[in-house]
Amino acid sequence: MATVHFNRTLSGEMVTQFMNAIDAGATGGTIKFYTAPMPADTTVAISTQTLLGTCTFDATCGSVAAGTFTADAITPDASADASGTATWARIQDSNAVVVIDVDVTVTGGGGFIQMPTNALVAGGPIAFTSFTSTMP
Repeated sequence: MATVHFNRTLSGEMVTQFMNAIDAGATGGTIKFYTAPMPADTTVAISTQTLLGTCTFDATCGSVAAGTFTADAITPDASADASGTATWARIQDSNAVVVIDVDVTVTGGGGFIQMPTNALVAGGPIAFTSFTSTMP
């Protein structure tokens, strides 16, 4: 794996663009959790994957400081749509324009999103207490 380090000004600009992409719609962007497999890239449509549930950002999703995006409150999904193992998530603006696809693992598993458990249960909650993204 390659290693890169951007200066703080450039990394701040990149995560600002990430934040602005989530905020591009009229309301809050979403984080949609799915079962495997993750599509090859963000232009590939969802096919056999099961939507497990959706969490929603505030209309203004967060802030940026020192190259780190920090989300404001994220509205949990109080009742997951289906049961299954969340292996990836698609982050979109409120117009369903894809911003990024990310892997999901249990805490310590190295995923972009790490959860205490990624085994989600239909009718159960999907909640976040925080969300940050830092450019190196």
